[in-house]
Amino acid sequence: MATSPPYPISLPAGAPAPAELRRAHWWQRRAIRVAALVTLLALSGLVILALVREQTGTEGFLVGLGLAVVPVPLLVGAFRWLDRVAPGPWRNLLFSFSWGACAAALIAIVANSFAIRWIATATADPTSADTLGATVIAPIVEESAKAAAVLLVFLFRRRDFTGIVDGVVIAGVTATGFAFTENILYLGNAFVTDQLSRESGLASVTAATFFVRVVMSPFAHPLFTVFTGIGFGIAALSADRQRLRRVLLPPAGLLLAMGMHALWNGSAVFGQYGFFTVYAVFMLPSFGLLTWLAIWTRQRELRTVRAELPVYVAAGWLTPPEPFALGSMRARGLARDYASYTWGKAAARTVVEYEAYATSLARLRHRGRCGRAGADFVVRERELLEQLWERRELARPSLAYAARATAPVVLPMQPPMPYAAYGYPYGQPGPYPAYGWPTQGPVPASAPAYNPYRS
Repeated sequence: MATSPPYPISLPAGAPAPAELRRAHWWQRRAIRVAALVTLLALSGLVILALVREQTGTEGFLVGLGLAVVPVPLLVGAFRWLDRVAPGPWRNLLFSFSWGACAAALIAIVANSFAIRWIATATADPTSADTLGATVIAPIVEESAKAAAVLLVFLFRRRDFTGIVDGVVIAGVTATGFAFTENILYLGNAFVTDQLSRESGLASVTAATFFVRVVMSPFAHPLFTVFTGIGFGIAALSADRQRLRRVLLPPAGLLLAMGMHALWNGSAVFGQYGFFTVYAVFMLPSFGLLTWLAIWTRQRELRTVRAELPVYVAAGWLTPPEPFALGSMRARGLARDYASYTWGKAAARTVVEYEAYATSLARLRHRGRCGRAGADFVVRERELLEQLWERRELARPSLAYAARATAPVVLPMQPPMPYAAYGYPYGQPGPYPAYGWPTQGPVPASAPAYNPYRS
């Protein structure tokens, strides 16, 4: 186990602060940066609200909002389930969703409209401008706007961004927010069209739009942006010496996201069955492949927990059942339920925190063994160990109970019976053709004991 040196010695009272600390500017304060980010997102939300309402009207906006919110809990819940091994803070998910729904959507609407108008004016062909805008401009603008959220979390919340799962979750939640705003616009416009044509029921444009965007392809935008998240996730796993890999993989993921987005938007150009062909040949297999990759990565993280934590058992920081229990999602759930039933919901939250800190500790040690730990490895390790130690009184009994409840049952082996019990003692004749021994004559003294369970 890595040991921690003493903490840095604090300055004595009255000692002058370092010059670089005294010269800290006001914009470097965390509160100022948070306030600026919240203000930016709030202003973007108000502007995008006004733009959407202007296009759809108040009634269309309300109908679009009610229908667009349907897939949001399912998608966010799916990404949160994927992140349960080492759940990131909710503030990251809230920022990602808000950025996608407000800032990225505003950038996409303004940039796409400007580009399409410029192309239509330059070419005097509005139809070609719309096609070019949907298949080329929109994928570049929208995926770049969504990727900005992943980049910001990667740069400023680096401690929470440590692997592929984190990239997938941040990218997926950002795209979910973007799709939410876009669905409000599309469904609201469809409702306005039905109001003008007096269509209703299953034959209406609103029903068709809802079926295509919410029922058939709610995962479309998350699927595109997840490629960007995977690129950033692999970059986060790379060592500092692998600079080329860290620099090239995020843009490569972004380009792949743009390509998938362009293929999806251009499916309507491929003929009558172009949409269904792209959906069946590209979208569904890609969705299945990425789902498998995400689940496999989650299971790999659980294996990392089981492999890295035993060293802290030997050092006395953890008890022997904990690595097994923390490496099983079923055991984790049982530990939380046991704590909630025995001591209340506050104890269950403590167990959840304990599980998260233990997982972060295992991942930190794994990165250290692979040469990917930062300069603050020892300090961070000590912080995580102290967080575990503060919560051990409630977490240890809960995890021990979960380990006992989920441990595989191993039946004791029955000792082999002597040959005399079967009427063929050593040195006496007996038929043993199945074991390659002579059918007549004495059994060799070196022959192994007979195993009645051997087939």
